Amino acid sequence: MQIFNQKKSFFFEINLLRLKKCVPLHSKLLVMIIAKTIKDLQTAISKSGAKSIGLVPTMGALHDGHISLVTRCVKECDLCVVSVFVNPTQFNDKGDLERYPRTPEADAALLEKNGCGIVFMPSVEEMYPQEDTRHFNFGKLEQVMEGPFRPGHFNGVAQIVSKLFYAVKPQKAYFGEKDFQQVAIIKDMVRQLQIPVEIIPCPIVREASGLAKSSRNTLLSDAERIKAVKISQVLKESVNLMESKSVKEVIEWVNNQFSDDSEFRMDYYSIVDGNTLQPIDNWNNNYIVGCIAIYLGKIRLIDNICYKK
Repeated sequence: MQIFNQKKSFFFEINLLRLKKCVPLHSKLLVMIIAKTIKDLQTAISKSGAKSIGLVPTMGALHDGHISLVTRCVKECDLCVVSVFVNPTQFNDKGDLERYPRTPEADAALLEKNGCGIVFMPSVEEMYPQEDTRHFNFGKLEQVMEGPFRPGHFNGVAQIVSKLFYAVKPQKAYFGEKDFQQVAIIKDMVRQLQIPVEIIPCPIVREASGLAKSSRNTLLSDAERIKAVKISQVLKESVNLMESKSVKEVIEWVNNQFSDDSEFRMDYYSIVDGNTLQPIDNWNNNYIVGCIAIYLGKIRLIDNICYKK
């Protein structure tokens, strides 16, 4: 059993024998359990006696953006459950899956420090004992932005998030707005499957430079990390062009800021209705968001900015 003596708290990898010796869990108490199986996860949740459960689904390599979700979950729910699982079904690029950073020990220590009650760290075999053949239809929501560039991605997201919802049965689930399209997809999945969970979108957390916090940032070289700041700077500057340029002209302006630099490769920059995610051609909508996906070297980064709400 591994013990971390931080603030007189500890965490341990759960099994049934140890669980029987546990005090009741609560996210406000200084005890954190790591569960590796759905059975042990559900046993720990049941033993907790929590009346309200919050879930923060993650793929690990945690940063301040994730912790902002955890902090809000701990504040609003009796028990905070965080999943750490790199989900293979949402990667259409095998190389991207292999490169994705994995730091489970550091993740667990960080979560323990920030009041998480249960961490769920399953294996691929635990989450997919057999192939998940479910196919979701998200209509126009998945036909824009990420959809054409990452075929099957949102179906994989829906597969794993629904599995987590069924396993944890949370009342609330917290997602970062950096993955703006993903939040809309998950809301639609919840509607389709009639899962009784409230989806809570949380604001983007940025570094002091303005770069959106992302696990993929750790894959950038020092020089690339400095250069990546340009993404948020360009988005911020583009908001000031609303009064003088059309939507089409702003999109062209954003694209032009990166066209002369061979280290950047744009997948898309779209200005969309914040509710439907469909492209707009004027500034009359009540909720307008600009979403970008761009490669810096081999690393694909996403970000977004609100023009109007």
